[in-house]
Amino acid sequence: MPNTPTSADPAALLVIAVELAVEAAALVAERTAGRAATVGTKSSATDLVTAVDRDVEALITARLRTERPHDAIVGEEGADHDGASGVRWLIDPIDGTTNFVYGFPAYAVSIGVEANGEAVAGVVFDIAHTDLYAAARGLGATCNGSPIAVSDRQDLASALIGTGFGYVAEVRRRQGAVLAQVLPHVRDIRRSGSAALDLCWVARGRLDGYYEDGVQAWDTAAGELLVREAGGRTGRMPGATERGYTIAAAPGIFDALHALLVEAPGAAAV
Repeated sequence: MPNTPTSADPAALLVIAVELAVEAAALVAERTAGRAATVGTKSSATDLVTAVDRDVEALITARLRTERPHDAIVGEEGADHDGASGVRWLIDPIDGTTNFVYGFPAYAVSIGVEANGEAVAGVVFDIAHTDLYAAARGLGATCNGSPIAVSDRQDLASALIGTGFGYVAEVRRRQGAVLAQVLPHVRDIRRSGSAALDLCWVARGRLDGYYEDGVQAWDTAAGELLVREAGGRTGRMPGATERGYTIAAAPGIFDALHALLVEAPGAAAV
């Protein structure tokens, strides 16, 4: 199917998403030296945003409005454009902004694409390591053009699990209580500070699984598709909304991880 302004072909949409992510990542890298010059906050004093976040989102949005004028756009920093094509772009210009500000090498541009409510393409660019993760529905997942696959882990007790925490004190307190329930049942826990990268690392087999509550659609839209196209499973807690628990794992441990989280006190609260 040709890449027309209203086409929903996953491969064609992936080409655009890759081009946008590469251009956006170049802008982030270019602005790294002055990253801490214009730092503000959003939902709490620990929830950081920079001028770079906003400029990157503006760049992506402007390109999309030109190339795909009929598509909907939703971005973390406020982009909100209604569309009529059935295609929606979910943009996180810098997932892991706190890491970016501190110079901790775990931040990424994340671009997910939905068609009629279903994820069809996704790209995550790990800027510090110049790793480009890409997936299109039915076409598999890659890192820098090479196919990737989730781990073959079968035992939750030997699984390395990623997670993350929110920015509001009470939410973090609850998340800590859930973590205390999970930790004795897994090999260990990792916390990168970027949901998009955690999901990429599940897709690549660097993590066996990942869970987090309170994430937004733009945090996970690309990464969840990457996990599924790499042979993994994704899901939610029972009754969770779009902003509820995200769970992703190798098929051999998904059910056990999901059951463990369901049983953890306070895990179902969002």
